[in-house]
Amino acid sequence: MADHWWRIQSTLPNNGVPFAFILYVDKMHLSSSCNVKGYPVITRCTNLPVPEDSKEDHKLSYTNLKCVIWHKAFLKFLKIIILYSKTGFAHKCFDNVTQWLYALILLLLADYEEQCVMALIHGTGSHCPCPISLVPSTKLHDCNATYPVQKVEDAQMHVKLYKENHAAGEAALKEQDPHETISQDQLYALQCGVYSYHMHEEVKKLAEVLGCNALKQIDEQFDAFPQWWGLNHFCWVTNISFSDGNKFQDILKQILFASHNVLTKQKSKAGYMLLQCIASYLAVDMYVSLDTHTENALAAGEVVNQDFLKHLDVHTNNVVSIACLITIIQEYIDVAGDSTKNWNFPKVHAGKHIFHDIWEKGAAWNFSTHPNEKQHGPLKWMYLHQTNCKDIAKQLLQLNHRTLVSELIGAHITHHDEQHLWELRDANYNNDNDPDDNNDPEDAANIGASFEGYIYLGSPQCPTTFADVEEANSSLHTFEQFQKKFSIFINEFLPSHDILLAAQDNEYCYLKVHYESVVDWKLATDYLHCSPLFHRHEHCDCVLIHTHDKDGNDKNIFAQILFMFKYTVGNQCLELALVLPMDAPIGPQPALCAWPAASSEFISVHSIIHGALLVPDYTHPD
Repeated sequence: MADHWWRIQSTLPNNGVPFAFILYVDKMHLSSSCNVKGYPVITRCTNLPVPEDSKEDHKLSYTNLKCVIWHKAFLKFLKIIILYSKTGFAHKCFDNVTQWLYALILLLLADYEEQCVMALIHGTGSHCPCPISLVPSTKLHDCNATYPVQKVEDAQMHVKLYKENHAAGEAALKEQDPHETISQDQLYALQCGVYSYHMHEEVKKLAEVLGCNALKQIDEQFDAFPQWWGLNHFCWVTNISFSDGNKFQDILKQILFASHNVLTKQKSKAGYMLLQCIASYLAVDMYVSLDTHTENALAAGEVVNQDFLKHLDVHTNNVVSIACLITIIQEYIDVAGDSTKNWNFPKVHAGKHIFHDIWEKGAAWNFSTHPNEKQHGPLKWMYLHQTNCKDIAKQLLQLNHRTLVSELIGAHITHHDEQHLWELRDANYNNDNDPDDNNDPEDAANIGASFEGYIYLGSPQCPTTFADVEEANSSLHTFEQFQKKFSIFINEFLPSHDILLAAQDNEYCYLKVHYESVVDWKLATDYLHCSPLFHRHEHCDCVLIHTHDKDGNDKNIFAQILFMFKYTVGNQCLELALVLPMDAPIGPQPALCAWPAASSEFISVHSIIHGALLVPDYTHPD
């Protein structure tokens, strides 16, 4: 948990271990009419690992993470850990080493309204609405200046906090400061905050000034945006009425491509400046979203060189920071004049603290409200189907307790069955010479051994001949001289020559590529398609491939997949693809250009490094 955790650990005695909690608070609508609200407090133990995907659900380690309580039970929870925060609690670990656990609240996660309650400030109507620092309300958009951090001791000079129950409980904890534990959440502060309700609305307003055709063009270009696995596709965005932070995050990733030729510098100077704001904002969001940080990456996100940050140059590793974002916003305010909105609101100031939070508390995922938002669904279902809509707090607490107990019992049963299977397996293979040579099918499934290498071709089509393929695509220049090109390729690809074409090939429309991500060094997977009917539309994904230049030197280029198939030579099955290279020279422009359609060529699918989402330039579709 980064520097903050390290400092806490340094203050504890030998064999002392921080036993930290993360508290998440947010109101939710229990009824469909929104007239019944719930106020859950969700508690997670920081010491336990966070599950990374749905396959961890219902496992014992995951079940132990979850405990949902209500505001009325909050003080009771605090009373339990107050004593242990001072004296510690002796616990013998699995390795028979006794550790002293010191309870503390490490992070407070909430939307701005709940943060104000936690920090006991007046919110947007106060002179200093930030729950972390004493920035004036008139300077929230100016993150160049640094203001003093709020302290509980300072507040106690003006307000007697001990008259408030929750404040008294927090004060009783050893060395706890709500201003220090409050964290800037990426979901509420960035994706569902500054962009969704502010920047996105400004884009729509400025496009409306240009007329209905401008709005229509933005929607059409969103609809034409290439589909990609894990990325929401939108048919229109200028009249959306939802508040899903995940969807707004995907809109943010696509808005520049869909509107750059609408809000141009010539047509709308304010719109052009706003798109610069969004580009800078997107770069900041990218750095914040990283799950694995290095000092260089964090330093890059905090760069404050105002002059060169306005002109991003990827070739010299220049990056856009929070300071650049605020600078461009200020320029946009100056250009838009009185026609624009007031940018002095707390969420635009949140970027001032978010990188500090990463340094102090680790990756933004640690203090993200996104994992806890999923707890709202079960609570709402309980309210609708298992309560009489009276005294709901008590009923929901009981129902949640029963659910947790049943999940815990089920997890113990599953854990016992798994342990029993392992014991049976060990007994069966006890006489083997080398236990490490066991070909356990379960292990094979876990590491993806069902795939041959890192490439998997799926969605096979009916076998067909090369002549039929060329005839079926005769109207496409990319398939010109299909058989001739393949004959040349296959004779160059294999060490032998003069290989006759087989009568048939087997087309595939789906490709799965496994690779090591350079972002977090974990195994990542791209799901690629080359199909004439993908969601009722023709769809051909792009990839990054490893190849050689004319001098035989290694190089990586982008290409579009046009056709994938398996071709058998003797007893060897070759996995091949017809692609259109995207490395045609276009001068100094920072863009890609495809070669003419007739320049398509064959490659081995094993030369594919990973997938690539390439968006066409709608201004020059050719």
